[in-house]
Amino acid sequence: MKKNSLLIAFLVLIMAACTTTKNTTNSPNSLQGEWVLTYISGPRIAFEGLYPGQKPVINFDIAGQKVFGKNSCNSYSGKLTIEGDKINFKDSKMAVTMMACQGNGDRVYMDMLEKIDSYSITEEGKVLTMLGNGVPLMRFEKK
Repeated sequence: MKKNSLLIAFLVLIMAACTTTKNTTNSPNSLQGEWVLTYISGPRIAFEGLYPGQKPVINFDIAGQKVFGKNSCNSYSGKLTIEGDKINFKDSKMAVTMMACQGNGDRVYMDMLEKIDSYSITEEGKVLTMLGNGVPLMRFEKK
């Protein structure tokens, strides 16, 4: 009887795992548009302390293969390199304006972009998570 109970429990777990659906989409077209940063990994400063005036934004122009935005203080732009769910900002040759900024939130943002190697977007298309080595490093919401 004990063996049957364990077998049934095991089968139920397997069936549940097989019917679980993934709630993300990684189509490059789903990146299109403007996204606002809501989370950044790493700094020991509160998010609001890093970006007291304006949160960073990133824009994707899929057809033009461009990425651009504002790192809270300075504007940036570069070439967009995407293949499937892989994304590369390190080779984008980003151009960045050089206005004097309070704090170092702009530098933290730009440094973190270079660590990104993949992304996922929720099925609803409202949350973009950027990953480095499988770890969520930045999170954005669709504007």
